[in-house]
Amino acid sequence: MTCRVLGLDIGGANLKAAHSGGFSSLIPFELWKNPSGLGAALKVLLADSTPCDVIAVTMTGELCDCFATKREGVLAILEAVESVAGRVPVHVWQTDGRLVPLDEARSAPLLAAAANWLALAAFAGRFMPTGPALVIDIGSTTTDIIPLYDGRPIPRGRTDRERLVSQELVYTGVRRTPLCALLGPPHAAEFFATTLDAYLILECLKEDDSDRGTADGRPTTREAAHARLARMLCADAETCTPDDTRALALQTRNRQETLIRTAVDRVLSRLPEGAISALVSGSGEFLAADVLGGYEHVHVISMARLLKPELSEAACAYALAVLAAEMLEHAG
Repeated sequence: MTCRVLGLDIGGANLKAAHSGGFSSLIPFELWKNPSGLGAALKVLLADSTPCDVIAVTMTGELCDCFATKREGVLAILEAVESVAGRVPVHVWQTDGRLVPLDEARSAPLLAAAANWLALAAFAGRFMPTGPALVIDIGSTTTDIIPLYDGRPIPRGRTDRERLVSQELVYTGVRRTPLCALLGPPHAAEFFATTLDAYLILECLKEDDSDRGTADGRPTTREAAHARLARMLCADAETCTPDDTRALALQTRNRQETLIRTAVDRVLSRLPEGAISALVSGSGEFLAADVLGGYEHVHVISMARLLKPELSEAACAYALAVLAAEMLEHAG
């Protein structure tokens, strides 16, 4: 009998669920603002999910500054998952590539911190030919650049700190990165706008009038994005033209492409020369594809096309669900 697994990827701003059978779901949840509300938010996420035999968990939300330490964050997240799992067993993915029972994960919580990228890389290897390859996953907050060889991840770093140094983790994404962290003078050094606004203006991301997870708490619409971007120029929606804010959006995109391409160059320098394959995924898959468009020797594989866009956006959760189902079936 096939083991049905629901993968959970618990981030600081979004909760993602994906079933080994192909279902996926995502809800925004600002964990750092409401850590005690995580259990209730997970109930909402799980309410619409397909029935499962096991819940597999990975996370990045432990870095939220509502927690005094990562250890505290991991344990709080695991407690919230356990509270909603009921009788369904919970297993936890670790940076050593193991899937362990909940109690074992609690005994070594730092191994569970920010391990989601490894699940995606291990899953992606099955779609790659032999030899060197990359996985580039761009989400709302960060970018993962993971090297593989013969379908196996060969990262230089395992923890977020090690991965930042090796540039296998770039702290930039397509929704939550403040523009003041990307653009210097003559732009305002204030939290007026994020990359979400740039990609709304460029029509790379969809409008959502109900989503107010923006810099000013106003809707995720192009009209509101224009006003937020205008403030980066110390102007407003009345004194700034659409051409002005579009130019700022393009400047933002170019800056992110440069940052990510620099990191890709560094990771590629550690791989054998020659043609490689690169799987791109995440809500910023479009940006990853553009970055790689400048490399003639790189064959780009889109997870959205390979599977479907919803699974690409929840790539780490889906990868974990599939891996966990295979591991548990083999162990059984």
